[in-house]
Amino acid sequence: MRSLLIRNSNLLILGVLILLITGCSVSPDTVVESPDGEIRVAFNLNDAGAPAYEVFYKDQPVILSSSMGFDFKEMPSLKEGLKILDINFNSEDKTWPMPWGERDSVRNQYNEMHIALEETQAPNRKINIVFRAFDDGIGFRYEFPDQPGMQEVLITDEHTQFNLSGDHRVWWQPGDWDIYEHLYNETNFSEIDAISKRNDPNLKATYIPENAVNTPVTMKTSEGIYLSFHEADLTDYAGMTLKVDTSNNSMVSELVGSERTGGKAVISAPFNTPWRTIQIADRAGDLIESTLVLNLNDPNIIGDVSYFTPMKYVGIWWEMHLGKSTWDMEGSQSMNTFTKSGEIRPNHGATTENAMRYIDFAAENGIKGLLVEGWNTGWDKWINTDDREGVFDFMTPYADYDFDKVMAYAREKGVEVIMHHETSAAPLTYEKQMQVAYQFMKDNGMNSVKTGYVGKIIPKGEYHHGQWMVRHYHKVLEEAAKMKIAINAHEPIKDTGKRRTYPNAIAREGLRGQEFNAWSADGGNPPDHLPTVAFTRMLSGPIDFTPGIFNIRFDEYKPDNRVMTTLAHQLALYVVIYSPIQMLADLPEHYTENGKIHPALQFIRDVGVDWSESRVLSGEVGQFVTIARKERGTGNWFVGGITDEESRTEVIQLDFLEPGKTYRAALYKDAADAHWDSNPQAYEITSMDVTSEDSVEVILAPGGGFALSLMQK
Repeated sequence: MRSLLIRNSNLLILGVLILLITGCSVSPDTVVESPDGEIRVAFNLNDAGAPAYEVFYKDQPVILSSSMGFDFKEMPSLKEGLKILDINFNSEDKTWPMPWGERDSVRNQYNEMHIALEETQAPNRKINIVFRAFDDGIGFRYEFPDQPGMQEVLITDEHTQFNLSGDHRVWWQPGDWDIYEHLYNETNFSEIDAISKRNDPNLKATYIPENAVNTPVTMKTSEGIYLSFHEADLTDYAGMTLKVDTSNNSMVSELVGSERTGGKAVISAPFNTPWRTIQIADRAGDLIESTLVLNLNDPNIIGDVSYFTPMKYVGIWWEMHLGKSTWDMEGSQSMNTFTKSGEIRPNHGATTENAMRYIDFAAENGIKGLLVEGWNTGWDKWINTDDREGVFDFMTPYADYDFDKVMAYAREKGVEVIMHHETSAAPLTYEKQMQVAYQFMKDNGMNSVKTGYVGKIIPKGEYHHGQWMVRHYHKVLEEAAKMKIAINAHEPIKDTGKRRTYPNAIAREGLRGQEFNAWSADGGNPPDHLPTVAFTRMLSGPIDFTPGIFNIRFDEYKPDNRVMTTLAHQLALYVVIYSPIQMLADLPEHYTENGKIHPALQFIRDVGVDWSESRVLSGEVGQFVTIARKERGTGNWFVGGITDEESRTEVIQLDFLEPGKTYRAALYKDAADAHWDSNPQAYEITSMDVTSEDSVEVILAPGGGFALSLMQK
């Protein structure tokens, strides 16, 4: 009883504090706190009946009073004139298993406040706002209950405001309606200028109508608090960018629109929007360890997904980006496929013999998967035309690719072939073909597919991240699940944790990937790219980044291009950048040294892809990060660390190892003279026996990294 009185007293004090700050009507009845009591959310209506919320962390405001509401087409706005009908509180504390992932299971613990609102005047529309407070942040969403006059309603704007408490340091990329492939920028909030960052020669299908940022967007306050803003459970709604007001340190939701509807999202009550999420942490690494976004999605509804096995894979892919080969057999396909002189020449990559060569390499090195791009006809027609409907059928191979022979050889060698479906950004064609294409996959023992959506969306007026495409991506997941097929989506909608509900959503691109290093001399990824991605894009979910480039400089094919990391940095990515599928992206011949298998390849052979535990040991956004992960089933641990252009020394305490056990450690690190620019391929390998009482010190070169395997003896 005494603790309850203390808690209520604290809430009353908080309510008075909010009242003094905002001048709004609020009481302890409209406050919800996280289970550990560190985070509080307060809701209020002002004198005009306009809803607003505030967020406090350790009694300090992190989100000042922020407004909420909607504009509609041919209907009055819903932003004020509201009254509270009812308030309900609920709590949950359950643990759910992950069929694959960064850990065995996830604890879902939160306190919830459900507020039912109604207009005080006709037409007396109803709207509910639900807040959930977790120990790692908050989520809230809008619910439109079943009611007259709310069928086929067009939302023209959602006004969810995030009023920041200061001019925070921000890691952001432009709020693009088509891609997430811009580089991240680091500035103060007041210095965000997305419009000036929109021009990139490698980004052709983009649209950035506002000074807005994509999510997740991560910030650090002057007090050292880390915040990341995103959304969860994006299902039948437009993706959200955040429009910034640099003069007031404020953001407001800016939904991706549709030129065909003239609005943002069509809804019919009953309807729930996605959750708007704010992760809150004292330590940058806690953002990566957070399960907030996952927990705001519904539980698994498709059941067993054992048909998908987390794996490493090789593929006929990187050689096209280097210009060694082409996707098409005709030699007319010119998307970044050129030689030193720049001429296009027929050199089809997806031949029977080449695929078998990759299969041999995979089988010899314990790699379970093979991706083949450019195997099916149509690649000569799609890239330079707006008439892309029906270009691919996903079942007709080029004449130099014996599909049946490749599949038989892969089965003989124990290698699973991953299907590739480039839709040419023509989703209606793909939807017509999905059933037949998926049945073709199953008939041939294929359980996963990489989908692609390169180009401007057909029909014209729709964007990759608008509601129309969100519905399409969701339909693909549903139809694939029925056929027991896993999806790795490229040019996707953002990840919002749907892998909890649909665990056949195994990975996606949705960032500036490895291929940018091969495209232009000034368009590559700088050393600080992935230390930033780990604390931004990776907070949303698994990334198919395609690591493992050993041939850092491309002198044989593109002498003006290169990867801006060391070789040890590339090894570390197998631990740092999470995905249940990890590619050995380089050419098989580049995994050799002096005519023998490259010694550093052993780490990639050994490293896991499915984890029972993950810990972020250290890190700062955009600078460095070190992550340790424990492999499911073996108890082996793997540690990866990467840094930006600055050298640094890391001391890894091994207290996460099981006490009393001895592990054989292999450390793959930058050589003393390694440097991402001048000497990127210099590395060293050392071995030792260690226990949980030991530590390992390692020096990371500029743009460098390290990879540490800890195998039980």
